[in-house]
Amino acid sequence: MSGDAFPRRPPQVVIASLAILLALVAVASLGIGRYDIPFARVVQILWAPVSPPDVPVTPTEANVVFTVRMPRILLALLAGAGLALSGATMQGVFRNPLVGPQVMGVSSGAAFGGTLAILLSFPRYGLLGSAFVFGLSALVLVYALNGIVARRNILALVLAGVVVTGFFGALVSLVQYLADTEDKLPAMVFWLLGSFATGNWEKLLLIAGPVLIGSLLLLGLRWRINLLSIGDEDARALGVKVEPLRWFILVLVSCIVAAQVAVSGIIGWVGLVVPHMARMLVGPDHRVMMPASLIIGALYLLVIDTVARTATSTEIPLGILTALVGTPVFAFVLKRTQRGSRGL
Repeated sequence: MSGDAFPRRPPQVVIASLAILLALVAVASLGIGRYDIPFARVVQILWAPVSPPDVPVTPTEANVVFTVRMPRILLALLAGAGLALSGATMQGVFRNPLVGPQVMGVSSGAAFGGTLAILLSFPRYGLLGSAFVFGLSALVLVYALNGIVARRNILALVLAGVVVTGFFGALVSLVQYLADTEDKLPAMVFWLLGSFATGNWEKLLLIAGPVLIGSLLLLGLRWRINLLSIGDEDARALGVKVEPLRWFILVLVSCIVAAQVAVSGIIGWVGLVVPHMARMLVGPDHRVMMPASLIIGALYLLVIDTVARTATSTEIPLGILTALVGTPVFAFVLKRTQRGSRGL
């Protein structure tokens, strides 16, 4: 698939522009909500510890910015960046633009681990561990099924992902059926719909380690992912140990997705849609496409979350919005990209 649907500026310029836009939108989001704060005032509040403004920061303003909104916004940034980077990585590793954490069963496996943890009343870190174990288990099952059926057939890989996703989806339904309808079931349903409504500094710390470490390692491997994307035999000829590298990458992806699922439930389409946007802007080279995906993913989910918490009097679950927005966006991006491919 080509990314030449639009004329491109130098990738470094695009990435720098996206980073600046992300910073501006993040600051603006700190002021948006039921208690509105102007952009300039938000900047003063953020800068207050260094240089106190002429008009002192009120306790309400400090509480809204630093306690209520900042951890939630940072959660959205980390989750969006991690999901988008995971999607870009998986599409490169499996050489398939239709692959993503949700398609490959990672999200459904992590969802089963999370609902099981809620059923068994695991602590928060137990939920993270359970989501990681079952998210990785889903990937192992997909890879094993693909090896049994047709090891080099990409379509078989996607079908294996569909099978495993359905299997873990059934297990999630079973856990919900067994759950207490007064207490556990509502918690599971709300959690599975995806939300940052309960975001706080503790949850931010929970997701920060796996996402930051996993993302840094994946970005460090992006030139090797380039080699994997051209084919296993070519990668081996260039000295890459394909199987160990692929499994290491899949473990990193599982860590990132499990951490996101553990703190905010299932958030679909980000890992599938955003890498296509990045390819349109900077091209298919993973050395620039992966950093672009990371920034666009953070920006995309931040905007979605801001809409979710401000559009109506009651908060809209993220999973619903990302699906409603993601499907037409993906169709549009796919159409533009295919049009660019025909023009080559």
